[in-house]
Amino acid sequence: MSSTDFTLVADDGYVLGATRFSGPFAPHSSIIVAGATAVPQRFYRRFAEFTARQGYETVTLDYRGIGRSAPPNLRDFRVDYADWAHRDLAAAVDTLAAEGRPVYVVGHSYGGACYGLIPNHEKVAGLYAFGAGAGWHGWMPRLEQLRVLTMWHGVAPALSAAMGYLPWSLVMSGEDLPLDVYKQWKRWCSFPHFLLDDPQMEGVRDTYAAVRTPMVVANSIDDPWSPPKSRDAIMTGYVSALWMPVDIDPAARGIPRPIGHMGYFRESSRPLWDDVVEYFDEVRAG
Repeated sequence: MSSTDFTLVADDGYVLGATRFSGPFAPHSSIIVAGATAVPQRFYRRFAEFTARQGYETVTLDYRGIGRSAPPNLRDFRVDYADWAHRDLAAAVDTLAAEGRPVYVVGHSYGGACYGLIPNHEKVAGLYAFGAGAGWHGWMPRLEQLRVLTMWHGVAPALSAAMGYLPWSLVMSGEDLPLDVYKQWKRWCSFPHFLLDDPQMEGVRDTYAAVRTPMVVANSIDDPWSPPKSRDAIMTGYVSALWMPVDIDPAARGIPRPIGHMGYFRESSRPLWDDVVEYFDEVRAG
């Protein structure tokens, strides 16, 4: 196993920090890990090492404003939440596709929900998403609804007004968020179908309808943020894609602890990682 830090350059010139994970043999394909909101790329390291050992050279990246792609100071840093997919993930797709191997994407939360914003999705051979959902509180269990509404309407507005960005690291485990990202994330999560319902996102359903990437979208039944019904809401946008829903029962899969929204990429969820490789192998085989 080896890992190498490198940079990706988006079409607007923004430089992104990324890491390439390679196995002991020449890779036959490439995987891009499209992470969740406020989750740094280092969180996906063990998963990336695993897939690299299976012959899928794997790239992780930090979206602009996050981790190694963040400016020295987030205050007054302007960024469009949609650019994480439209520009940042697109840069990764272009870079890996140019190397001549098949490209696959593994999405987590935002990375699956907003995959439809990637303009060069035709270069991606397959998508496997975990925890993709609409983010609307109405799809969540009651206790999670209360927690999320308190965050959106109490804690987060007060902290962001004081700091000029959302100090997410003080609220949850994760990276601090640029103010624009926080505001747009909150707005999209106010709609039952996330960005698909946002009148400011003109033509977005047509953009999603153009996606024909085959995909699996797997959500744990104990995921409080993105339960299966939240997944089904966002997937109404992918009307042209052949996609398969998977409802994960952790106990039935022999996973010894709850998965929740973040546990898909913990070592204890390794059986799910096998599913990813098996699916991509099937796509590769045609």
